[in-house]
Amino acid sequence: MKQKRRRRHKRKNNRNNGHNRNHRGRKRLLRAFGLAGALLTAGLFLFGIVIWQKGAAWTSPEEILMQYMECIGRQEYETMYTMLNVEASGNISREAFIKRNSAIYEGIEAKNIRIEITEYDKEQLVVRYRTELDTVGGRISFENRAFFVEGEERYELVWEDRLIFPGLSGEDRVKVSTTPAERGEILDRNEEVLAGEGVATLVGIVPGKMENQEETIERTAQLLEIDPKVIEKKLSAKWVKADYLVPIQTLPKVEEIELMALEPDEEVLQEQERQEKLLEIPGVMLSDTEVRAYPLGRAASHLTGYVQNVTAEDLEKHAGEGYTTDSVIGRSGMEGLFEKELKGQNGCRIYIVDGKGNQKEEIADLPVRHGQDVRLTIDAGLQRVLYEQFADDKGCCVAMNPYTGEVLALVSTPSFDSNAFIRGLTGTQWAGLNEDADKPMYNRFRQVWCPGSTFKPVIAAIGLESGAVKPLEDYGKEGLSWQKDASWGAYYVTTLHTYEPVILENALIYSDNIYFAKAALRIGAGDMETSLDRLGFLEEVPFEIRMQKSQYSNTEHIETEIQLADSGYGQGQVLVNPLHLACIYSAFCNEGNMIKPYLLWQKDAEPEYWISSAFSSEVTEQVLEGTKKVINDSHGTGYGAHRDTVLLAGKTGTAEIKASKEDTSGTELGWFVVYTAEKTAERPVLLVSMTEDVKERGGSGYVVRKINPVLDQWFGSN
Repeated sequence: MKQKRRRRHKRKNNRNNGHNRNHRGRKRLLRAFGLAGALLTAGLFLFGIVIWQKGAAWTSPEEILMQYMECIGRQEYETMYTMLNVEASGNISREAFIKRNSAIYEGIEAKNIRIEITEYDKEQLVVRYRTELDTVGGRISFENRAFFVEGEERYELVWEDRLIFPGLSGEDRVKVSTTPAERGEILDRNEEVLAGEGVATLVGIVPGKMENQEETIERTAQLLEIDPKVIEKKLSAKWVKADYLVPIQTLPKVEEIELMALEPDEEVLQEQERQEKLLEIPGVMLSDTEVRAYPLGRAASHLTGYVQNVTAEDLEKHAGEGYTTDSVIGRSGMEGLFEKELKGQNGCRIYIVDGKGNQKEEIADLPVRHGQDVRLTIDAGLQRVLYEQFADDKGCCVAMNPYTGEVLALVSTPSFDSNAFIRGLTGTQWAGLNEDADKPMYNRFRQVWCPGSTFKPVIAAIGLESGAVKPLEDYGKEGLSWQKDASWGAYYVTTLHTYEPVILENALIYSDNIYFAKAALRIGAGDMETSLDRLGFLEEVPFEIRMQKSQYSNTEHIETEIQLADSGYGQGQVLVNPLHLACIYSAFCNEGNMIKPYLLWQKDAEPEYWISSAFSSEVTEQVLEGTKKVINDSHGTGYGAHRDTVLLAGKTGTAEIKASKEDTSGTELGWFVVYTAEKTAERPVLLVSMTEDVKERGGSGYVVRKINPVLDQWFGSN
């Protein structure tokens, strides 16, 4: 029994020992497998990190496409090329890529490019998107897609022509066709053209027909009064070929009807002779060309202004407004003021053609929008006759309907010819305009001037309104000079006539400086300033053209008694714009309401008032009666304009322009304001005319004589 138990115990021990050995082996195996597993797991983990880092470090295709499109607007074509996979893009060269893209994008004037990603296929690396951009043909949009490949270090774009436009292939071209907008005309109230389409004579040279280039250039330059280098530069342009006509300069068109006149204009004859000499030069040709024309010429140039070809600065300043290198732009006057309305919008088509020139697809079609005509309240006949009367003087004229506010004429003399700017001024001509002592480029109707005695009705109205002036009070006979008291030292107010009684109406008829100096002192500086402020002094006239502001002092206030007294008869430091003065006078026609002037013609326009109740109706009636006497009383200073057929009122004025009170060599401004005194007048008008340097020429009487033919023509039908 003991032996059996020993054998069982031995077998058990053997089993336990085997189990232990197996267990230790399994543990060793598990340890081995565990290490390998750990290494495998670690490897897979590290591989995942690499993959994750690659995805995180690489810019996504959507972002690359956005960056690519942003470069187009900045014309950064080289940067765009660096984003490509060149091999997948057909091995396009850098030069070919830049040439293709720049030609198309800059040709259509692409800008403000915006894309919206609509879909991204991660497996195929395809980005679908919508593009919107501004072009010369307007805003366009289209759907497109872009392909990408994995490069060694990043995603790379696969470029193809269709990336520009979906329907574009390698043999296709993108064409731009422009229809120029016609510039609107500037018309007078009767639709007579002040600025519009005209014809000039183009002087050109055909290089292949020149017999001696040096001689041709020299003779042509001499006749055109330009530097020979100007012609040489034009003939050497890259586009020039032997049989091309190269434009050199534009000259006035000489019309047959002008030559047939009984006494042809000397300038016309000289121009005809010049053009005949040009035609004698081998290679020189003359032809008609369309240009902007100003039929009234010098008579309205300060009003109409002129246009010129755009400059690089213009294109930059007006980017996105439809201007091209062939455009013109208004430089001054109405041409500049109404540039937006006049210029219109060029029509433009952008389309794709195949290698044979056949149209494949239209991308954009912007219809042409011709410029609007601008119709003014100006009367061309009145504008012309006013200019003709004062053409040789330095001065200005303003005409308006005092009951409606329609401005009928705006004239500044001497003047320049807007047509000369269209044809092109030579350096000599430009220097002549700017160096002329009479300043023909200076627009005088926009300036302020010393009004002289034309200011007396204004002072009369202010005095009556305030109660400081009593219309029948006799101020007493003072002779031809007067001073308030000895505190004025050697300074005296002087006048030209004596009369009795010295009351308001007679003071207006005889234009008495002393009476109105006294009236100003009675009004007082404070009330004078307040009253003039109320009449629009120190503020802009509400008008399309900006005028200088009228003033009553060079400082903020009227500083002294003498300055105040001088202001009473339009001297001192009073400066008035002629249109503003016309508006003040209009109150005498409208029961005390100052009319608001306007220049754009309106059908059935209702009058508007700039300043309502500037004076009471009673005061305006008193002043109106006084100004009637100035024209219709035989003693009145404006009697020279009296007419039996129409009742007129007005005031003359002579303003002294001196460097100091002691100056005896100063000049004089001559003024004449005249207007229809009845609302029933068939052709109501208010004329304000100012002429410089009338001393020794009759003072204001000189202006009255000049205005008489104007009134004759205006009222000729009465």
